[in-house]
Amino acid sequence: MTTLLRILKPDDFHVHFRTGKMMETVVPLTAAWCGRALVMPNTIPPILTGKQACAYSQSIKLAAVGYNFDPLMTIKIVPTTTPNVVAEAKSLGVIAGKAYPVGVTTNSDDGVHNFRAQNMQEVFSAMQDVGMVLCLHGETPHDFCLDREEKFLDTLRWLAENFPRLKIVLEHITTAAGIKSVTELPDTVAGTITVHHLLLTLDDVVGGNIQPHHFCKPLAKRPEDLVELVLTATGGNQKFFLGTDSAPHAVTKKECACGCAGVFTAPVALSLLASIFEKRQRLNYLELFTSRFGAEFYGLPVNSTIVMEKTVWQVPAMYGDVVPFLAGTTLSWKIVD
Repeated sequence: MTTLLRILKPDDFHVHFRTGKMMETVVPLTAAWCGRALVMPNTIPPILTGKQACAYSQSIKLAAVGYNFDPLMTIKIVPTTTPNVVAEAKSLGVIAGKAYPVGVTTNSDDGVHNFRAQNMQEVFSAMQDVGMVLCLHGETPHDFCLDREEKFLDTLRWLAENFPRLKIVLEHITTAAGIKSVTELPDTVAGTITVHHLLLTLDDVVGGNIQPHHFCKPLAKRPEDLVELVLTATGGNQKFFLGTDSAPHAVTKKECACGCAGVFTAPVALSLLASIFEKRQRLNYLELFTSRFGAEFYGLPVNSTIVMEKTVWQVPAMYGDVVPFLAGTTLSWKIVD
């Protein structure tokens, strides 16, 4: 039985760090096991320019003092984004632009109304020209909540067809249809899969008592979608890699009448992934999903190694004022300092 596991240090290609005290609490919990993380720009206020991304990066690095950790920065693509904004951001080291359809998730009220509008096409063309990746929250607003990802896939296909040199990531895929579309599209299109979507269906959110710390957008879907996500993540397909979408909210914002969407997985993500891959007898594929495929897609070198040990530990009830995913439960893999 494997008791020690050495892999290349992972990258998390989708994480929310927020700002202020929340950021100071959560950044070290990602930096402890990640060499790099792609930081989402839907903060308050949002990160809209390269200069704002640089300032945000410096704040994150201060919160990660003592760790060998590099934040990968994004800007938020909104209707007022211009090709000049894209070019300047890229020149300052921003590697991706994140587009949210208007109103689909936390802090997306300033999102994109129409991906095919002329001004948006000019932005996507500029991203293609400078080599900036387009990251997509792939849901359509106003459709039935379980159908929003599948309804968005026409937009994904249109983007891939009309901007053939643009690298595109369909983030936090939750459906078998999403997996199929990314698989069938050219190699310029990839997808990220979260940890919690490898473990949850909608029943785990609202099937019994409401579980606010399992509530996220996009929602966990059906059992058959979960099966396809696990098969894909553990199957060695280089088009799919880790993006946790770890999204902290204060407990008062989750356990209330109008709870925020987001699952905070940073402290448990790698431990849970090791168990998921072990269960499928695919531990030798874990490094591909967490540490190689994403780096290759983004054109980054791989990280140094990290060691995990098979040992029992209990997930704390809280980190600061944030409840982690599976708080209080016992896990079986732990990072060795």
